[in-house]
Amino acid sequence: MASGHTLSETAASIQSGARSATDTVREAIERAEKLQPRLSAFLSTDSQRALAKAAEVDAKRARRQPLGPLAGVPVALKDNLCTAFGATTCGSRILKPYHSPYNAHVVDCLESAGAIIVGKTNLDEFAMGSSTENSAFGPTRNPWDETRVAGGSSGGSCAAVAAGIVPAALGSDTGGSIRLPASFCGVVGLKPSYGRVSRYGLVAFGSSLDQIGPITSTVEDAALIFQVIAGHDPRDSTSVDRPVPELTKALSRPVKGTRVGISEEYFGPGLDGEVSKAVRAAIDLLAREGAEIVPIHLPHMKYGIACYYLIATAEASSNLARFDGVHYGYRTPHPEDVIDLYAATRGEGFGAEVKRRIMLGTYALSSGYYDAYYLKALKVRTLIKRDFEAAFESVDVIASPVAPTTAFRVGEKSQDPLAMYLSDIYTIAANLAGICAISIPCGFDSRSLPIGLQLTGPAFGEEAILSLAHQYQLRTDWHTRRPALIKGT
Repeated sequence: MASGHTLSETAASIQSGARSATDTVREAIERAEKLQPRLSAFLSTDSQRALAKAAEVDAKRARRQPLGPLAGVPVALKDNLCTAFGATTCGSRILKPYHSPYNAHVVDCLESAGAIIVGKTNLDEFAMGSSTENSAFGPTRNPWDETRVAGGSSGGSCAAVAAGIVPAALGSDTGGSIRLPASFCGVVGLKPSYGRVSRYGLVAFGSSLDQIGPITSTVEDAALIFQVIAGHDPRDSTSVDRPVPELTKALSRPVKGTRVGISEEYFGPGLDGEVSKAVRAAIDLLAREGAEIVPIHLPHMKYGIACYYLIATAEASSNLARFDGVHYGYRTPHPEDVIDLYAATRGEGFGAEVKRRIMLGTYALSSGYYDAYYLKALKVRTLIKRDFEAAFESVDVIASPVAPTTAFRVGEKSQDPLAMYLSDIYTIAANLAGICAISIPCGFDSRSLPIGLQLTGPAFGEEAILSLAHQYQLRTDWHTRRPALIKGT
């Protein structure tokens, strides 16, 4: 891929014959390998398979056979999405030797559309983190400033797009894991509504919270990827059977008349002044273009962090019980007995943050504490969901910051779990409520670090947030700016 080209531009050049899929994919792989020592965005690449798939696209074009909408476009996958080719590690030592026997649903969707998967990207171990520093294979660094984090847990995917390695990647979002790194890296990250995209083949962290979504450099590209991966899948019991609208056509919806909600809960103490200024400037622009700005109140959002870190850790404790050294993945080499097999395998295989969350979740689910913690958190979750439902009776979209700060330095918060958890303070509510949200670039701070604007919509309201985000991008150039790393390589 010519670095910096969008997905739409790349697809069009291959469709027209201006570029070959083989050359495009080769450039992406070479760029990934060249930048790997600096960014650590990838955990694996598969040049042989990718180039073979690209050659198939070129052959089909030469025979004038129909091509899919993503034919020949190189894409990357977060390494918690199962693939029948290559390893699926989840950024963990416990899965380092694991090879899935099947593809995730979204992988099949991408390949059916002609996309070429060039590699699997780095992430916080089992998607548990906000900085990609929890990966067992080292942190991903931010293309805008290599001393800073890329965000997490989909940091590798966002860094790969921001660095111009691939025009699109997939991530997963349990509490902000697409939107936070998208904000830190200056790219677009969409968290779809719960049930809109099949989770089949996604290694589970929090099953009632996880969603898979696209990471791109433009909203138009995000809509195109989303159109390909969204829809009902009977293999996922939470997948909703409802039609997916023609989202690329919905992007032309005008700003005028759109009701944009502003909640002061998103602008309280802890929000960096430069972030607040950039986000409010973006809201002012929408108002000048005819959007109706409506004050709203989300009274239970202040309990979101506590609620999330009870529910998510409880679900993680349950989901990660399967990693026991018996079924698959890492096994301790010399166990004394079966109890030692379980304990040593998990002790050696899991990192510190994963262990912390398993212990928190197990405690919350234990006898005598279930009602006091987990059950109470579920009740608070219902109240948060009702707050959003009430708000969306009077507004179409809610605008807010994505994160309280721009990207922080590598190591700055790694020894302070609470400070790290607070990075997700503005994103987790959308996961608790099961609604959709998107992060788009809206400015830079005084250190030239990207700032993200979050647009949140109701359940299955992707049309509203994508159209407003696209109209914002038509009127600004924040998303067109590229880090110096692109220009210098």
